[in-house]
Amino acid sequence: MSIELIIILLTIGYIIFTIDKKKDDFPVPAILVVLGVGLAFIPYFDSARLTENTIYHVFLPALLFVSAYQFPIKDFRKSASIIVSLATVGIVLNVLILGYLISIISPIGLLEASIAAAILTPTDPVSVVSIIKKATGNEEIASIVEGESMLNDGTSIVLFTTLLSMATREKGFSFFSFSGEFLLVSIGGVLIGLAAGFLVSKIVHYSHDRNYQIMLSIILAYGSFLIAEAVGVSGVLATVASGMMISYEYGRAEKEDHFRKSLDGFWEIAEHSLLAILFLVIGIEMTEYLKLDYWLYAAIIFVFMIFVRFITIYGITKVVHSLSWRYNFLLSWAGLKGSMSVFLVLTLFAKSASGIQSEWIVGVSFTVILLSLTIQSLTIAPISRSLLK
Repeated sequence: MSIELIIILLTIGYIIFTIDKKKDDFPVPAILVVLGVGLAFIPYFDSARLTENTIYHVFLPALLFVSAYQFPIKDFRKSASIIVSLATVGIVLNVLILGYLISIISPIGLLEASIAAAILTPTDPVSVVSIIKKATGNEEIASIVEGESMLNDGTSIVLFTTLLSMATREKGFSFFSFSGEFLLVSIGGVLIGLAAGFLVSKIVHYSHDRNYQIMLSIILAYGSFLIAEAVGVSGVLATVASGMMISYEYGRAEKEDHFRKSLDGFWEIAEHSLLAILFLVIGIEMTEYLKLDYWLYAAIIFVFMIFVRFITIYGITKVVHSLSWRYNFLLSWAGLKGSMSVFLVLTLFAKSASGIQSEWIVGVSFTVILLSLTIQSLTIAPISRSLLK
């Protein structure tokens, strides 16, 4: 993309975020995606394209870092059992059940359907978290939604990669092999992130200028990600762990407040700027795949997706920490699809694997993502108020 195009996209994002003054019921990402779909019909925006590498290596580290850094550690401790269970066991169950249901109503086999399910499983609540807080005042539910979304990306990538390798016959499936790889990738990523975050929290004291401290946080966000990816573990979880570690270290003493204020100011601007560009381009990117042939499949799969997420959450919370059906339904409805799902779709498209009906999966997945971003985000406020007030 040219610098001129980036500035135009940022300007559009600025206008939308400015309209959203009270941050109550206005789902900015959904509005941006719909605007992006409209911009796709203007020839000037033809060059506004995303690749899977751009999303994964440019957008995700920054967005994950700021979410993790701003996520209260006390909230994670309070709901850790639910968050971790939903982000691991919950993701696996979602993929298995949703994949089976997709295979029943679609022209693709069970393995391909499971790949589609893996694409549509990671959550990306973005502004929905703030809407839930404003609409209900319930911090616990908002924290669970946000915490799960930070951690389930790593699980989704491992599942997607494993299923795609099986479908292309690069390797067969072994439960023990999958479990071992998952644990290695996950734990390795977390350890690298914790170590990097702890190291930076000590080094930052040698940088008395706040501008240099912000530079160091950028190095941490992307450096932890790249180091983890280089050694073959989860860069996503490394970035999340580094953000949470530095937040924890800064929260241990009041003298660290000036560090946090400096970082808050920069990362909030960076987050909004990246979100504006990302969701506008997602709308532009998906438009050519929104064919009429896919809409019925997408509508049915969207319903399946909500249903499967609800029964999975209901089952897990019954075992881990019992919640009312109202809480379970709100958690289910708040599980929007977004940047990680788009990354996985583009990864599948880029590989163009033989023997896989990639075009059908890509088209239907993009349509489901659009339905999720618009329907769920536009209705989350009234549903939150009616269920919890």
